[in-house]
Amino acid sequence: MNTNGTVFLVGAGPGDPELLTVKARRLLDEADVVLHDSLVGNAVVESIPDSVRVENVGKRADGQRTPQAAINERLVCEASAGRDVVRLKGGDPTLFARGGEEAEHLAAHGVPFEVVPGVTSAIAGPGVAGIPATHRDHASAFVVVTGHEDPTKADSSLDWDALSRIVAAGGTLVILMGVGRLPDNVAALRAGAVDAETPVAMVERATLPDERVVTGTIGTIVGRADEVGIEPPAVTIVGDVVDVRETVAHCLGEADAVAEAPLAGTTDGLAEVNRQ
Repeated sequence: MNTNGTVFLVGAGPGDPELLTVKARRLLDEADVVLHDSLVGNAVVESIPDSVRVENVGKRADGQRTPQAAINERLVCEASAGRDVVRLKGGDPTLFARGGEEAEHLAAHGVPFEVVPGVTSAIAGPGVAGIPATHRDHASAFVVVTGHEDPTKADSSLDWDALSRIVAAGGTLVILMGVGRLPDNVAALRAGAVDAETPVAMVERATLPDERVVTGTIGTIVGRADEVGIEPPAVTIVGDVVDVRETVAHCLGEADAVAEAPLAGTTDGLAEVNRQ
């Protein structure tokens, strides 16, 4: 198939437009068309020049979304018409973003494409909260999973017993898209013998001005998250590396003071909520 256009599968990073890569910035400025997901930060979308045709193909305010098959065909049609297309995704385009599926579809139709990696929230979310993904004294293993799947279903693609063993051995588990399933995911880890005192943190809207962080343990995090009203998008971090935050938070350079919200019915302290 002969085509004059190229499709760029671009990662927009976790939300802060200053975390766009230099290449991503250039491609957005030079593109003919940008098709973006809903998880792309508003400031990033608003920074795209008026000369570029921009369309949201993610889940929209009215609950509608563009089916993946339709997105695939749009990419082929736009490139076949000689247009350079940026397919813009939150985080990295190949991490739970269907970039692999789109790459296969483009290749099957002979459309030239390029993958432009982005900063994934799986690392950026913990990082901006003072929690390293790995640490020589705490964790030498790092696992990222999607958290929206029901862990109790018989044909689950995740082995929660195996994930529990990684955490119990000192590894770091990062759960993306898991706010709605938090109680189920925590229960699955407890069933896998993860200690109730294992540290947990949740980072909501990482790198954005209204970012919030709540910390707790496997035994308390569900209640803490409910009390302060953690909402998607949020990253959940499980493992000993969460404790590093306590030693660095006072020098983290946060714009606003730390707010602490007491939790009803708890005896183990306060839920820490940070606003950047």
